[in-house]
Amino acid sequence: MRFAIVGNVEKPGLGDALRLLLERLESSGMEYAVDDALAPLLSDVAASVRLRSREACLDGATMLIALGGDGTILAAARTVGDRGTPILGVNLGKLGFLAEVAPEELDRALTEILDGKFLVEERLVLEARCTALPGKMTYAVNDIVVDKSRSSRVIDVETYIDGAYAVTYRGDGIIISTPTGSTAYALSNGGPIVTPASAVFGITPISPHTLSGRPLIVPATSLVRVIAHADSEEILLSADGQEEAFLKPPSEITVRKADYPVRLVKRPGKSYFDVLRAKLHWGRDVRF
Repeated sequence: MRFAIVGNVEKPGLGDALRLLLERLESSGMEYAVDDALAPLLSDVAASVRLRSREACLDGATMLIALGGDGTILAAARTVGDRGTPILGVNLGKLGFLAEVAPEELDRALTEILDGKFLVEERLVLEARCTALPGKMTYAVNDIVVDKSRSSRVIDVETYIDGAYAVTYRGDGIIISTPTGSTAYALSNGGPIVTPASAVFGITPISPHTLSGRPLIVPATSLVRVIAHADSEEILLSADGQEEAFLKPPSEITVRKADYPVRLVKRPGKSYFDVLRAKLHWGRDVRF
């Protein structure tokens, strides 16, 4: 196997996790390349460490290891794009929904991976286009968000599903999420938890100004088209929490399933519901 290694230099514990990882790969005779942004953490490590640009790390890699939090994994997914390289997340952050391995589990997880004892789970990716940005495509693993940007005023978002008018959401904006993203921004706005294998999108209004503004679940084969109207000078299009464009209203955005998935490395014996219970204290009576 050949590994590409990236990480978030702002995360405490990155240096220790990176050294442990490299020592294990060296002792196992595995090939690897490290994102050169991590070079300052490796000044006391052998000069044989293979530093490359993040893009170059992926050349010929059979797995990408992302050290950080969910944001690090989402950034890694954007770098991987349609290459299909599986991503293993090592959680150095707080919640870590996408990150499969805690630092103290890293050595055991590497043993499982080197022995071929791992699963690869495909997750749906969104593709968004905007009429104001011809030729530009935006991709997201979690969600595409259209919101009111820096204005204090509400916006109206006309929503169409496969050409049929569905509803106009009046509020702070709208979230179009994958099942992976259902436990992110959409969940904090009242959206449902959706299991990863579900072939659906979630459409969740942000702070709707009517009691009838409710989330929708639509098939992943759907073409979702929204037209955002606002009295302000701009609205914001973002993907996975990253600003993509400030748009002049009214703006039209279409969202569909991308032609490729993101592939996440999973350890055997741990279900999605185990993750929910651990991360969200799901089903637990927190009064005691």
